[in-house]
Amino acid sequence: MADSTHGHPAIVRFTHWINTLSFLALVVSGVAILLAHPRFYWGETGVVGGPSLFDLPLPFILTGQTGWGRYLHFLAAWVFVINGLLYVSSGIFSRAFYSRPQRITYLAVTLVLAPLTVWTGLAMSPALTSVYPSIVTVFGGQQSARTIHFFAADMLVLFLLVHITMVSLAGFTSHMRGMITGNEPAG
Repeated sequence: MADSTHGHPAIVRFTHWINTLSFLALVVSGVAILLAHPRFYWGETGVVGGPSLFDLPLPFILTGQTGWGRYLHFLAAWVFVINGLLYVSSGIFSRAFYSRPQRITYLAVTLVLAPLTVWTGLAMSPALTSVYPSIVTVFGGQQSARTIHFFAADMLVLFLLVHITMVSLAGFTSHMRGMITGNEPAG
């Protein structure tokens, strides 16, 4: 069992930092996509000027934002998915997740929240839904999938903030050293 005297195995450390970078890219590109249309709808359609479920108090920046944002979001999502699977399996098998609550939380995030985010993201793809329409119909339409995707992504960001807070409370410097070098001082 990994503890403060042994640190994390190299595969867990490597995949942790790849996930960190891909998640950062997802957040940045997601915000760019969101600024292009900060309104949310339920069902299949939604347009500027039409009724919305809710609007975020953000400026519309309609031109020039969605192209690079969508490309980066799509690329970072696949890096996050593939690397995340490797990270979680490595963490479980190496027992790098220390306590039972930590294991349950990581499993909930990786088996429920992250897959929901991926599924709703795929449900917004016209190319994919034209071949597999059930991917989006289960949510009631692309706009419903987008709204669910937004809230699921918010929950992942909340998980990240709680994770950083817990690391800080447990000793930020020693835990960062352990996640970089693999060695944490006993304490």
